Amino acid sequence: MTQHHFPESFVWGSATASYQIEGAVTEDGRGPSIWDTYSHTPGRTLNGDTGDVAADHYHRWADDLGHITDLGLSAYRFSISWPRVQPGGSGRFNQAGIDFYSRLVDGLLERGVRPVATMYHWDLPQELEDAGGWAVRETALRFQEYAAGIVGALGDRVHTWTTLNEPWCSAYLGYASGVHAPGRTEPAAALAAVHHLNLAHGLAGRVVRELAPTAELSVTLNLHVIRGASDSAADQDAVRRIDALANRAFLGPMLDGAYPADLLADTASVTDWSFVREGDEKLIAVPLDVLGVNYYSSTLVRAWDGVSARSDADGHGASTSTPWVAADNVDFLPQPGPYTAMGWNIDPPALTELLLRLRHEYPSQPMMITENGAAFDDVVSADGQIHDDRRIDYLRRHIGAVADARAQGADVRGYFVWSLLDNFEWGYGYDRRFGIIRVDYDTQVRTWKDSAHWYQRLAATGRLD
Repeated sequence: MTQHHFPESFVWGSATASYQIEGAVTEDGRGPSIWDTYSHTPGRTLNGDTGDVAADHYHRWADDLGHITDLGLSAYRFSISWPRVQPGGSGRFNQAGIDFYSRLVDGLLERGVRPVATMYHWDLPQELEDAGGWAVRETALRFQEYAAGIVGALGDRVHTWTTLNEPWCSAYLGYASGVHAPGRTEPAAALAAVHHLNLAHGLAGRVVRELAPTAELSVTLNLHVIRGASDSAADQDAVRRIDALANRAFLGPMLDGAYPADLLADTASVTDWSFVREGDEKLIAVPLDVLGVNYYSSTLVRAWDGVSARSDADGHGASTSTPWVAADNVDFLPQPGPYTAMGWNIDPPALTELLLRLRHEYPSQPMMITENGAAFDDVVSADGQIHDDRRIDYLRRHIGAVADARAQGADVRGYFVWSLLDNFEWGYGYDRRFGIIRVDYDTQVRTWKDSAHWYQRLAATGRLD
């Protein structure tokens, strides 16, 4: 039997997001977000589900922190709801909202848990979207103002500040394919959103450096592992094209200080990138203490032959519009199972591959796995327990993949399971359950799944069998 031993310094954590768990969407001065609007629009979410109540974390946060303590976790990654602390996205801050997160941070510190705060996990204030959203530069400037307010309020009590969660999703799923809020299908706007999210990261990162110099700075990217169907030049060019959109559109400006030339050339028919102003790329490239990596599945592509039916099995939801701007000549192919309930393939070696790529390209950049986990069709057994063996197997194999990457020199310093709780899973509503703790949405009762007990033992021992 193979055993992996993680050092005592390795961070074991869990992650959540504000709109997915908090509920209380109209309480204590919170303003509407794009996900409130989107989820209340008929036909946008499965079963018409909304985040109005979600896991009611806003009222049950102290109990939820108790679960984190009992799990023995050393860090908790949560997100701050921009419209809860600054309802309109500009101007007045809402003290009641700030107080909520202040209590949360203090509660974590009292329990010896590191607070890892994400400034933006997709819940843009609706007023900013009405003014153009991430497609306009002003939103990045407003994000800088918001960052100054929340970092100023919580100060260096937060151990790690993460500027953005998965800007790929915000830009492409929100503005190109429309399967996420705000539900727009405008390819040029999606590329503008890419840049303005990158710019927001740079501006907010510099706020953290100024106002909380002892805190760590991070960003979380859902980096894609993209493989070609063959070694042919055409299929490998499809890999290159998708890699530019998926990965290098963010890694380039954030870590290299420049957009990749091939990305600009590939998308020239959609936009001239004139929204990138002189000095922007330098602003974006604020040094990071840690790069957050989210990983769930891998991607298989080939060059479309122009004749056969197109394949769009990219795992990112059904839409008549594609998130892959200016990549109409690329096919996304189904992959062999097994699959999670999301229909995503299970491919732990791809996580090792991704981490080693990052080690090769950015050898001095520390990393954290800020999200990894799986949705399965959990069943409450006759004994009242949830015996989620498939989730345990998924987690064991992916954490083993992290250990393999570390053994080959990847500087990975922690792992955050997605998710602490079952929650509102965006367009899939409450039908998909990622939590290691089950939430009964009728009663809000929390029940540890077998995976929670398994993860508790791992966090205590650092030993993976």
